[in-house]
Amino acid sequence: MKKIVLGDNATVLPTLPEKFAQLIYIDPPFNTGKIQKRNRIRVTATDGVGDRGGFGGKRYDVEKVESGSYEDEFDDFEAFLMPRVKEAMRCLTATGSLFVHLDYREIHYIKVALDRLLGRDRFMNEIIWAYDYGGRPKNRWPAKHDTILWYTANPEEYVFNFDEIDRIPYMAPGLVGAEKAERGKTPTDVWWHTIVPTNGCEKTGYPTQKPLGILNRLIKVHSQPGDVVLDFFGGSGTTGEAAARNDRGFVLIDNNPDAVQIAASRLAAFKPECVGFSVERPLQAAQAVLF
Repeated sequence: MKKIVLGDNATVLPTLPEKFAQLIYIDPPFNTGKIQKRNRIRVTATDGVGDRGGFGGKRYDVEKVESGSYEDEFDDFEAFLMPRVKEAMRCLTATGSLFVHLDYREIHYIKVALDRLLGRDRFMNEIIWAYDYGGRPKNRWPAKHDTILWYTANPEEYVFNFDEIDRIPYMAPGLVGAEKAERGKTPTDVWWHTIVPTNGCEKTGYPTQKPLGILNRLIKVHSQPGDVVLDFFGGSGTTGEAAARNDRGFVLIDNNPDAVQIAASRLAAFKPECVGFSVERPLQAAQAVLF
């Protein structure tokens, strides 16, 4: 199953099959109170005339390009998110895992709400994704981490592929011996990983895009080849690409046409794993293919 659905996840989730997803990962809006957007520029060389000068007297036209945006403000974020999570749990397999990715604004409230909904015994880990990029205010400690909450459908039986964990270097390799230093060590619940670089090959231009390295790790460890991953806040399609790279299927849902367009273009360009994926409007099978 490889599919991107354009629509409100509150409407789409009830139409999905039961127990088809081994892993659910969501990166919902963070309730920042702002419109999330990222503008870029497109520079084109011209024949002697243009908006901007360059090296050797060359001239270039500069065009501003908006690569997707969405509103990120909720009066009651819990009331927005939790019914969607509750509906999505119907789609999770008996050995599946749920990952909810937020930051300091809402993570504590949603942790309490998830404990209430799922039971505290199904909570497994609080994963900290730490990075070191961006501005540093002078009136507080700079916020440089997100939090990912991990819950299981069954805390006694779940997928955790220990041998698939990507190992990281020892900080003092001389203290552990050559064999251990060469193998590396397993990460803890604090993951140091850069954000998506501005000029990196991953960059789609979509705001709040998450890096492939984070999703690759989650998908390899918490699912098996051939399993399906559900992301009902699909955004730029990082979950879909990570799933495809690791021989998993995916279902992405997003109500933003810009996001669906970016994700579809990204996955169509990724070969050969994503050949044949479909993009759908919910409940309109006769007009399913958008691109």
